[in-house]
Formats: sequence, C-alpha cells, structure tokens
Amino acid sequence: MRIELEGVTIRYGERIAVSELSTSFPPGTVGLLGRNGAGKSSVLKALLGLVRPSAGRMWLVQDGRRQDFGTTRGRVGYMPERDAHLPAATGFEMVSLLGMLSGMPRRDAWRRAHEVLFLVGLEEQRYRAVAGYSAGMRQKAKLAAALVHDPGLLFLDEPTNGLDPQARADMLALVGRLARELGKSVVLSTHILQDVESVCDHVVVLEAGKVVVAGEVADLTESTGREYQLAVEPSDLELPASPAPGITVRREGPGQFTVGLVASMDTCALFAALRAAGGRVRSLAPRRRTLEQVFVTAVRRELPEARP
Repeated sequence: MRIELEGVTIRYGERIAVSELSTSFPPGTVGLLGRNGAGKSSVLKALLGLVRPSAGRMWLVQDGRRQDFGTTRGRVGYMPERDAHLPAATGFEMVSLLGMLSGMPRRDAWRRAHEVLFLVGLEEQRYRAVAGYSAGMRQKAKLAAALVHDPGLLFLDEPTNGLDPQARADMLALVGRLARELGKSVVLSTHILQDVESVCDHVVVLEAGKVVVAGEVADLTESTGREYQLAVEPSDLELPASPAPGITVRREGPGQFTVGLVASMDTCALFAALRAAGGRVRSLAPRRRTLEQVFVTAVRRELPEARP
C-alpha cells in the first residue's frame, strides 16, 4: 500500500501545523521524522480522521488504484504513543474487544486475539490484567490491538517510547518482521533516528510542517565524498595525519581510521603508504553518512537564522 498526500494543510485555529504538504509513503517501512512540533502527529491524525485538513487530498494507492483515504481507514492499524489500555481487562479481553469493535464476529475476534498476542510475545501473559504489565508489555499489547483486524497498513507512533534497551530491540525486531515477513506497510513516527535507521527503508523528514528531506535511507546516507573507514593491523599502528600527498588520516580508535583521498587518487597509494608504515589492511569501506547527519543538515537549512 502506498499513501499519497497532495497540498495538505492542517490548521488549529489560526496556527498552521502543516502547510501545503505533498509527499508519499511507499510500501514497506517508512520513518516519519521531525522535531517536536514539526507536524508528525498532525499528519497521522489527519490520516486517521482525527483532524480534518483545511486543504489538500489524501489517497491510498494499491494495485494501481487510487482511493480516497477516508474510505479505507478500516484497513489501517494504529498504535498510539500514550498508554491506551483498559486497566481492568486482561490482554486477551482488551485485544478481542477491539477486534469486535472493528466489526469482527466474536469467535473470529477471539481467534485473532490469540494469534496476535502470540505474535508479539504475550502468549503467556494474555490472561493477566494489562494494568500489571511492564512498559514493554503494554507497548506490545498496543501493537497487538493495532494488528487484531489484520490491517495492511500500520501507523506506529513512538513504539519504543519508555522502553529499556532490550525491550526496545525486541520491539524494533518485531516491527521489522511485520514488513519483511508479513507484508505490512508501516509508517513509524519517531524522534529516535537510530530506530528509523535500523528498520526503515524510506524516510520522510518534516520541519515546520513541510517536507525537508524524503528518500531511501540507503541513498540519503550514501557517502558524498572520498572518505573511507579503514581497519588495520597491528591495532597500535601509528599513522601521520598525511602519510602521502593527497591522503589525510584521522584516528578513530585502536586500529581504526577515517581516510580521505583527493578525487584523482586511487587506493593503491593508500596501500603503499600503509605498507611503508608496517601496517596491513583488514578492511576498507566507503564511509557513509549517518541518518542523524542527514537530519541535522536538512533541519538547519530550514531554521530562520540559517536563511539569508
């Protein structure tokens, strides 16, 4: 499933949260990034029908057919950022109830509740009260509730919020499985860049209600210069800052260096300089930009003080 937005404007009274936004969310796993107040939540609320755009159109595209997003919300699952559970209910009761509220017959809702609770790793806790769940278990219960009616498209708002490192890793692995193994389209809204970099194929970055960067993560983080990550033996090898004309070296750690080459130079000169210093190359790979560098560069361009 592909989401397309064209000229979408969202207002809260006189305040414009999103201004003439045109972008798309392709199939797979898409990261929706932005600082607080950038417009991420407003875009999700508009797609979920919780706010009405003052202008623009939103479509869901599948098999080449374009449908108005408002007519297809039954095929969408939503995991909110904040706790959204029934404290007195067990995990099974909460998830099955939400299945019935989505229109599923009771028996089908019960069956699906068991399936999705097993999928998210709560099969042994399904008959415990949700109020007694840990933060990680409550996040998993919210994800199970978003999946119970088998949607093709999932909106996940800060799914790793408040989780410890192991629970965060488990949640991200689960999100990756949803897209990779179960064929779900996932929109992951977060401010944690590492989460997006680890599970998302595509990213859309918002700032002040506008798209400042959009594209494939692999393309956006591709190296833009002739910089390499170099690993050598022995690990205590000392290299000068410029072992040969046109080569610059910066030590990053034991046996680890960042190397820059001028445009006209090939790597043979680097290997020769290393042999002369008594070192051996373990690995040499182009140095990629991090998603954080992409994000910071894009946002800074939009800040008022950065404009002429």
